[in-house]
Amino acid sequence: MLEKVILAPYYFTLKLRHFLYDKGIFKVSTCKVPTICVGNITAGGTGKTPHTEMILRFLLHSDDWAYKNIAELSRGHKRMSGGFQLVSRDGNVNEYGDEALQIKKKFPGVVVAVDRKRVEGCDLLCHPEKLKTYKRARSCANVEIPKSDIIVLDDSFQYRSLDAYYKIILIDYNSPTYKDNLLPFGRLRDLPERLICADILIVTKCPVFVSDEERLQWAEKLVIRDFNPKTCTGIDKKGRSKTLLFTSINYKPLEPVYEQADHRYSYSKHLILFSGIAKDTPLRSYLSDNYKIVKRFSFMDHHNYNRWDIKKIMHSVKENPTAVVATTEKDCQRIMDYKKIPDKLKERLFKVPIEVGFLTDNEREIFETTLLTALRNFHEVNQH
Repeated sequence: MLEKVILAPYYFTLKLRHFLYDKGIFKVSTCKVPTICVGNITAGGTGKTPHTEMILRFLLHSDDWAYKNIAELSRGHKRMSGGFQLVSRDGNVNEYGDEALQIKKKFPGVVVAVDRKRVEGCDLLCHPEKLKTYKRARSCANVEIPKSDIIVLDDSFQYRSLDAYYKIILIDYNSPTYKDNLLPFGRLRDLPERLICADILIVTKCPVFVSDEERLQWAEKLVIRDFNPKTCTGIDKKGRSKTLLFTSINYKPLEPVYEQADHRYSYSKHLILFSGIAKDTPLRSYLSDNYKIVKRFSFMDHHNYNRWDIKKIMHSVKENPTAVVATTEKDCQRIMDYKKIPDKLKERLFKVPIEVGFLTDNEREIFETTLLTALRNFHEVNQH
């Protein structure tokens, strides 16, 4: 009861904000090309970046979009630069943020940009000729990019000024929204009722098998009636069809962070783990199958590493001279920005790549078909 009283101002502020946008009192813009929003209502930890990568991978492999100009736009969390920036593979985290830099390195053919103001960012991606005169893009190193045909938006669900064409909202299997509270008593940064705005709901970080009975329970808790586990669809409170899917994290074998890494360390039975992510429990569980984790360092999400952090890690390295040192893909972007990494750490530092995948081939096919159909409908509607 006390929590509800304390949270009441935050709750009613969110209600008022959404009311003002829903009624058109606050301006809402759209984009001239299809935009795919990958978002959540939770403060981190649902897997937005790997799901964004999954969508980019799908678009690049599809017949409809493989030869089109694909762009990805995010705000560039915790970057030091301002305005609109085009991400370069040889840039650093301070310029672009760790997630945007990671995506650019994985998808060099995709135009990756960061801009806190998503409406302006989308406009510049659709009209790159404006980059040469636009003040907020004056520090861009390279302004020669093609016009974007489609834009994937990483973490824009709360950015109400831009109404994304297609909304994919993620829910952590281990932290269901219906059991959570608003910050600071829980991890919700938005109202659970806004899940109704999603075109697709994806429950992430699932075990490798989720029974039909459990899927029905999830649908019921998310107020999706008449849910069919075979078609993965049901009806929401407004009478609209809603797709509910389930994904899991697929960890890949260790990969070296630095060229001088000694691959023999990856065969060690002992491991030192450090990470700056919202929750490292699934990662620890995966690594524990093959390694004894002798030391673990857990930092805040998007942590910037300093010499004291490196000193602590190196102390553990000296105590465990045969151990491999592992971190996440996102963290290795930040660690590489620190210029004084000891050679002894470079030779044993490895990252754990991840990909997300649907629990069944049927779910994957439903996702791809549903998304492609929506994108084709966008062009049919906008051609008339």
